[in-house]
Amino acid sequence: MAGQADFRFWGRLSKLVAGAAGETAIAYRFRGSPAVKDSIEALGLPHTEVDMIVIFGRSVGFDYRLQADDQVEVFPFGGEVARGGEVHLSPPLPDNPMFILDVHLGKLARRLRMLGFDCRYRNDYTDSQVIELAQAEGLIILTRDRGILKHACVRQGYLIGSDQVDEQVLEVLDRYRLGNKICPLYRCPRCNGLLKPVAKKEIMHRLLPKTAQYYQNFRQCHSCRQLYWQGSHYLKIERWIRKIEAAAKQ
Repeated sequence: MAGQADFRFWGRLSKLVAGAAGETAIAYRFRGSPAVKDSIEALGLPHTEVDMIVIFGRSVGFDYRLQADDQVEVFPFGGEVARGGEVHLSPPLPDNPMFILDVHLGKLARRLRMLGFDCRYRNDYTDSQVIELAQAEGLIILTRDRGILKHACVRQGYLIGSDQVDEQVLEVLDRYRLGNKICPLYRCPRCNGLLKPVAKKEIMHRLLPKTAQYYQNFRQCHSCRQLYWQGSHYLKIERWIRKIEAAAKQ
């Protein structure tokens, strides 16, 4: 039996679903009684973006079976919904989130590592590897590929909206409430390893003459052995971090 339901998407979700806006309903035609999760994904939105589904004022889960003439409202995480008995579908925010990024987000991975966040990334990861690692290690998937996040086994993920890396950074900081957890010079931007102070005498043979002359404090990646110090390159990074911190507070 054929039916029709009206869907309204609120907040950032309205930008992720073509032709959607909270004040404008999308007519969705269906046969039988599909799960509302499947219907939302058929409209182009991965289930990982949904925090709450409200039908005729009642909050429901992903397994709700769609009925003819249903009025469906779909809200993102952090959406303001003043109702009783809410069913929140997003996992609780982790205290120390760990991310895995798909092959198209290498710049984002490097920037988030510069801010001190645990980001797994390789430019040869397949989609299946990203999903498997996320499941095995409790990682949050960051991607611009909706298909990855539509896999039923994916529980934690975020669909990056912007194609500008600094805007992407701010999206992640906002979604996971990380503005006050920035910790520069903690992780290696190249490999994600932890940075540790290292005595200058131990790495003198690796330093160029002017670096050895003018700098005294060094850090070394525990994994790849890359060296870091507060040279001119660090001043640029420091300015960028201050800019991001200020933007994250707005």
